Amino acid sequence: MEQENNGVRCAWETHDPEYIRYHDEQWGRPELDSQVLFAKLCLDGQQAGLSWITILKKQKHYEDAFFNFDPKRIVTLGDKDVERLMLNPGIIRNRLKIKSIISNAHAYLAISRERTFSDFIWQFTQYKTIVNSWQDPSEVPVSTPESVAMAKALKKAGFKFVGDTICYAFMQACGLVNDHLTHCRCYDEVSKLARR
Repeated sequence: MEQENNGVRCAWETHDPEYIRYHDEQWGRPELDSQVLFAKLCLDGQQAGLSWITILKKQKHYEDAFFNFDPKRIVTLGDKDVERLMLNPGIIRNRLKIKSIISNAHAYLAISRERTFSDFIWQFTQYKTIVNSWQDPSEVPVSTPESVAMAKALKKAGFKFVGDTICYAFMQACGLVNDHLTHCRCYDEVSKLARR
């Protein structure tokens, strides 16, 4: 029997309309598009040391600066482009983070010559969504054996800013796991969307 969750959301969600929209419409829904997964992984890497709302509010600027996260175009960026991007107030002006997106694009294309990036990412959950049933935010892990394995494989492939905690946040966001709390208004809906 489905719960009546009314307007209750996960505890991390704020009153910011953009954040509410992200929680209600994107977070936890299974993503299979390789380029969307690549974009999200890059954005999660930009979050390192910052709050997700900071990156969410800069997402459009990142899309404009990095060709809507088209890896084939990103790999054409050189040192002069990095210097130009360092002056862009719409993104996080951190040289290592900017260069990580370029490195990640090279790694993405290398993986794509063997298999789809979506297939590469979803292998860590056996191509299924891990549906959790957390009742309290304190139960939700910051990393799991799956995110540790993903981080290790991504680093080996040449990706940057892909530690196990970042990978777990990425897995939560892209529906490899459903970490909506059981009392959240989105829990039942997202559970139905889970890959099985």
